[in-house]
Amino acid sequence: MRAPRTDTARLLLVLALATAVTVFTATVPLLRGWFDLRVYYGAVDTWVHHGGRLYDYQVPGTTYGFTYPPFAAVAMLPMTLFSLHTAIAVALLLNLLALAVTLRMLTGRAWRRHGWYGCALALCALALFEPLRDTFSFGQVNLLLLALVLADGWLLATGRGRWAGVGIGLAAAVKLTPALFIGLLLVARRWRAAAVATAVAATATALAARVAPDASRFYWTRAMWDTTRVGRLDYVSNQSLQGILARAGVQDRVVWEAAVLLVLGVWVFRSRRAVAAGDWQAAFALTGLTACLVSPITWVHHLVWLLPSFAVLIRTGHPRVAGTLYAVLCSSVVWLWFDDSSGVDGFLGSNAYAWITLGLLLWLPAGQTRDVRAPLDRSASATAPAPRPAAPEIAQVSGQPGPPSGATAAATGSATGPACGLARSASSDPTGSTRPAAVNPQSSSSRASSYTVRPPSA
Repeated sequence: MRAPRTDTARLLLVLALATAVTVFTATVPLLRGWFDLRVYYGAVDTWVHHGGRLYDYQVPGTTYGFTYPPFAAVAMLPMTLFSLHTAIAVALLLNLLALAVTLRMLTGRAWRRHGWYGCALALCALALFEPLRDTFSFGQVNLLLLALVLADGWLLATGRGRWAGVGIGLAAAVKLTPALFIGLLLVARRWRAAAVATAVAATATALAARVAPDASRFYWTRAMWDTTRVGRLDYVSNQSLQGILARAGVQDRVVWEAAVLLVLGVWVFRSRRAVAAGDWQAAFALTGLTACLVSPITWVHHLVWLLPSFAVLIRTGHPRVAGTLYAVLCSSVVWLWFDDSSGVDGFLGSNAYAWITLGLLLWLPAGQTRDVRAPLDRSASATAPAPRPAAPEIAQVSGQPGPPSGATAAATGSATGPACGLARSASSDPTGSTRPAAVNPQSSSSRASSYTVRPPSA
């Protein structure tokens, strides 16, 4: 089919696609009814206004309650000033803002080359991404945490490292999984940023302990270690290493720990090489992938941490691979094994998202910020006339390797610094899909990038 050539035809195509996407998201994958946001709101409201205990609250008619560290509840205190419906509206706006910030950091200025038409098509594609649409309809906090983490990467990549670590520290205090990015700072020998992140996380945790001492004591001594509060390990939405093993019937904790150590070893090796090449985009992407794999429970909506990996794939000239993997993550294919994940097909299909995450960790291009040119730039250079003789380029004063020049720099977004990589009524099953609801559905409220840069100055 020939691409539309006029603005009117493009506008009509965008409107048609937007309508189709809206109908799809409102009818095919059941909306989650802002289930997790109702958990947050109910727990904090009961704690503040009714004298209840934070971790005793359960959503009426379910067994699901608050599972995040106490600082998350402290950060959510402003919600109690509004009604639940107002809190939902505010959460949607915050998620939209976080998504806009994330996309800006992942794409740099490259999005300008595609104009309104390309951006509109990209937004339609993003709306189909299952982890993203689940984050919105659950009322989850994943995008906010991703934006905080990527902001730190942007500070590091642009030489503004004085405040780097604040975002990672806050994210780690709200959920445990982003704490792995402190490990990345240590691997990269960014001692100051690692210290800042650790201090911010510790300060936030201490503040929560001062505000809610009983809740803090209960969480750090009991709730954090009890994964049954979050959900079944073998539930199909759990796309972590632990989920793979649980669905395969492997219950030996030693096997899981060995798998985690192996994945962490791969992450250290690959992220260290990425940082050494000045490829912070890939380093943050690899860390997000690893966090999803090693966390005991990684619900599907947690996989928004894969977005930086797709930005890396596109930047390094692998748009078809990115498109294929992205399409799988839009398909809700894992839910085909909602009732029965036995057999070879179940082992492969029910863990499809986890296999993608593991494959990206092993083969994501890293450390190629200076040598790889995007396909568009290669085709452009192939047809461009030979350059006229000119004065030689001025050598960089700092003596550091510079970013790609010309069209490649624009395509990667690295010309000025980093380009951070790139209804029905609510279902009674908070994590269900188009499959029938389980007898005991699991809550997704659980505990639980991205820069193309020139190497940091000394």
